[in-house]
Amino acid sequence: MRLVVQRVKGAHVEIDGKTVGRVGPGLMVLVGVEEGDTRADVDYCVEKTAHLRIFEDEAGKMNRSVLDTGGGALVVSQFTLHGDVRRGRRPSFIRAARPETAVPLYEAYCEGLRDQGLHVETGVFQADMQVYIQNDGPVTLLVDSRRCF
Repeated sequence: MRLVVQRVKGAHVEIDGKTVGRVGPGLMVLVGVEEGDTRADVDYCVEKTAHLRIFEDEAGKMNRSVLDTGGGALVVSQFTLHGDVRRGRRPSFIRAARPETAVPLYEAYCEGLRDQGLHVETGVFQADMQVYIQNDGPVTLLVDSRRCF
């Protein structure tokens, strides 16, 4: 499972001009599920996301998590995170999980964040979405349950 986690002042997602998910200060998380991902990958990503210390404390150091700040998370599925661009000019998406595998793991990730105490809003799986992000910092991190960066 691969995530792009951004610290945001706010973010929202629209479908056909209608807002379907919105978060104030907190996290914007793009989620890509890979073939072979399991519940263990979900659990790793939930724990990592909820406890990443990327928000500033009183001394201005990144020492607080989204849980510490009371922020929320806007979570949007994005299979293109598993696009392979090493050869040619057109990405290959063969590593991205099929919807029948990806949807339950994506939903488990969202539910896991809720179980941690986060307010979670989402986009709509497989919809054509417009995502608006006001990145704070900017702070953007990659989280992958299988690799270290």
